[in-house]
Amino acid sequence: MAIVVEEAKAVTPELVAAFRRLTPQLSSSAPAPGGAELVEIVRSPATLLLLARDSEKGIVGSLTLVLFRIPTGVRAWIEDVVVDEESRGRGVAEILCRDALNRACAVGARTVDLTSRPSREQANRLYMRLGFVPRDTNVYRWSG
Repeated sequence: MAIVVEEAKAVTPELVAAFRRLTPQLSSSAPAPGGAELVEIVRSPATLLLLARDSEKGIVGSLTLVLFRIPTGVRAWIEDVVVDEESRGRGVAEILCRDALNRACAVGARTVDLTSRPSREQANRLYMRLGFVPRDTNVYRWSG
């Protein structure tokens, strides 16, 4: 299995179908983004939609890298990492994360943040292996 990471530059039927398949594996409550939502993500200057492509299976995973400037510097967040269950355990998430970290560093981000539910034990082990450390901070969420 050869995995190549690419940035989604256009919304294709393959991309829409991949998110129809991957989104339920990421969230049981969020609907899969349709073409219009994917266009918005791909066109946004603040997001890079990274795709893990298997030479035989096509798109087997994705990660969204969010990059933005604030007064204290360039910030980066990794969001919505998902690997197709048939391709898990083969290093796909690590390849996606390393690519995202390289891209974040290339644009001047000194840190990259992400969150992960404690129940995602395998993902949390990966993030710590990649050098992520838990922060001493409170995470708040507002739902309107």
